[in-house]
Amino acid sequence: MLAFSKRVCYNESTMKKVQLTADQQRAENLIAEWFLHTEDLCFVLAGYAGTGKTFLINHVVKEVLGLEAGVEAAFVSPTGKAATVLAQGGTVAGTVHGLIYIRNEDEFDVNEDGEVIATERRLSFSKRESIDEKIRLIIIDEASMVGEEMLRDLLSFGVKCLFCGDHAQLPPVNGDCRLMQNPDFVLTEIVRQAAGDPIIQVATMAREGKHIPYGRYGENVSVVSLRRFQGVERKRAMLRADQIICGRNKTRNALNAEYRGYLGIAEDVLFPQEEEKLICTLNNWEQPLDEEERFHLVNGIIGRVHSVQEHYDYLLTFSFQADKIGQEVEVIADGGIFLTGEYAHMYGDRAATLADGTIVHEYNRTLLRKLKVVSEQTINRFEFAYAITCHKAQGSEFDFVVVFDESWLFGEDRFRWLYTAITRAKKRLLIVR
Repeated sequence: MLAFSKRVCYNESTMKKVQLTADQQRAENLIAEWFLHTEDLCFVLAGYAGTGKTFLINHVVKEVLGLEAGVEAAFVSPTGKAATVLAQGGTVAGTVHGLIYIRNEDEFDVNEDGEVIATERRLSFSKRESIDEKIRLIIIDEASMVGEEMLRDLLSFGVKCLFCGDHAQLPPVNGDCRLMQNPDFVLTEIVRQAAGDPIIQVATMAREGKHIPYGRYGENVSVVSLRRFQGVERKRAMLRADQIICGRNKTRNALNAEYRGYLGIAEDVLFPQEEEKLICTLNNWEQPLDEEERFHLVNGIIGRVHSVQEHYDYLLTFSFQADKIGQEVEVIADGGIFLTGEYAHMYGDRAATLADGTIVHEYNRTLLRKLKVVSEQTINRFEFAYAITCHKAQGSEFDFVVVFDESWLFGEDRFRWLYTAITRAKKRLLIVR
């Protein structure tokens, strides 16, 4: 094993010396040994919240391996929302999807009138034949969300991949490839900067299956009784929260309705209003959110809406501004979920914009026969996002989080659920139980 004398690095924002933990030193040596002196393509680094995974990876990539981030080292995540966390932290990052897949071209034909028409419009992707030859290392954050097929495709390029994730979190709803079950190294030692953080303290209690009593933990963490969490205190906390997290969709719907009431929106106003907070619930890789097309309108992206308009066939149009990334984009969305609690259109359905600006479902033959189709778009799916489930929150971080603790619903995963919910908070946390 290599021995490195360098054990102190600098925090770029403060230029203060930061001492690596013994855990981090061992991980540094193993990663360097793997990258420089083995043929293995895959290294899996697991670590609990507060163990300094992100700091260590950045340090190893830049200072130990000497790779240029964004050029020789590609930082990616399986989901767009997780990639935005990396980007907001100053790391040039994108999605695995954007790095290794390319959209298949639509198939076209000519009709009897000589017009070019699409004969195959289903959105599909193929693995790229190659990626940028400058890339020597791919760092995949939130590795528990990497599926078996994506793992095979990543490794097929022959570029070394460093997978990183928190193995104590909930597994994704659709399962994973078990990367986190057999890591090459596990960081367990809490770094000195995080040791006194009350969020890390209660997260550790949850991870270890310990009961977290009611009360205050430091200045920024509290655990309160649901029975007593009422009235002015409840309204104030919910309105101040950057994100509310719960377990059940029934609870989520009730909390979103309650929050909208606090905003003064009447119960019979069902469609989103100006500046309301929505979450995208369907991947749309056709719709970039930024000019570089590093981020797309995918499942889990949260933002605000403007200029909401109702159209035929339960369709809505509005401008959507994702939180902290990209620019406003114009989208077409399924409005059925807001009216009836169910989506009106099937997965992959498209909407047509006609010559007079009318927007209809692609199968609305009556209107489609009257006017020429100018363009077509995928029908997106959105829901209110003042409260979201813990599974939807995975891969995201928020300054102030209110957690309605419904961990009891998740059986043997109840402590993993609570740990995952707690670790979505960066600065302030309120647990309601």
